[in-house]
Amino acid sequence: MNPVIEIQLIAVLVSVACALPGVFLVIRGMAMMTDAITHTILLGIVLAFFVTQDLNSPLLILGAALVGILTVWLTELVHQTKLLDKDASIGIIFPLLFSIAIILITRYAGDVHLDTDSVLLGELAFAPFDRVILFGHDIGTQAMYSMSIILVVLLLFIGLFYKELKLTSFDAMLAASLGFSPVLLHYALMSLVSVTAVGAFEAVGSILVVAFMVGPPVSAYLLTNRLSYMLGISAGLGALNSIIGFQLSMYFDASIAGMIAVVTGLTFLVVFVFSPKKGLIHMLQRRKKQQKSLKKALENQLN
Repeated sequence: MNPVIEIQLIAVLVSVACALPGVFLVIRGMAMMTDAITHTILLGIVLAFFVTQDLNSPLLILGAALVGILTVWLTELVHQTKLLDKDASIGIIFPLLFSIAIILITRYAGDVHLDTDSVLLGELAFAPFDRVILFGHDIGTQAMYSMSIILVVLLLFIGLFYKELKLTSFDAMLAASLGFSPVLLHYALMSLVSVTAVGAFEAVGSILVVAFMVGPPVSAYLLTNRLSYMLGISAGLGALNSIIGFQLSMYFDASIAGMIAVVTGLTFLVVFVFSPKKGLIHMLQRRKKQQKSLKKALENQLN
């Protein structure tokens, strides 16, 4: 397959895989948790590497997922004390775990190809060089297969637990009273977020993972109130942003991940301004009509 097509396909797979769980994070008011998880799971990767001494070991994904869950658990533990709000709790736990990972890398893994730049920035242009060889035949890039598997798992999870996820996302108290387990679903979702993030790290880096998990879902949130539509719009916007961003990066000879992130931000800005029901222009027009109505009502009362 042509490397250009492979890069675009990987970008689309990553964007859709990140956008789907991102919708639930946005609905739950946990968008910033994405940034925390995509950084702190570096600690899980480092610790798993120390155990296996193999950067290709599947235990790295397990370690990352466990630290992702640990990040959520510690954040909620601090938040439940009622001494700090959710953002402040994230601001305490996220730098702590991420800093520990950096110290471990610089102190004990300085001679290993495991650095913060590759994790944070990533480079899609290098993804086609990491091939899967089966029985002596080149069958494609590793990122393409790993992200395809993760995407299938996400689709199965959302499909099987759609009603439960919808209920626990909008009304956790009602879900608990009906016999569902909001806590169990919450940590299952966070585990998948962690696995998705670490699966996308090598190809795109955490910055683009955060952009994909927040940008398209927030844009979809401004366009519709229905969860099913939100999932579809979010996935579609993520894929569209990936393709347009890649084409622009080729035209301007710029960073692929950086350009895709910029396009994602610009797409959100357009939706934020022009959304027919929740956009800035609509809100200003509605406010203006309310002011006119109020002014007219006051004039009638005075007369």
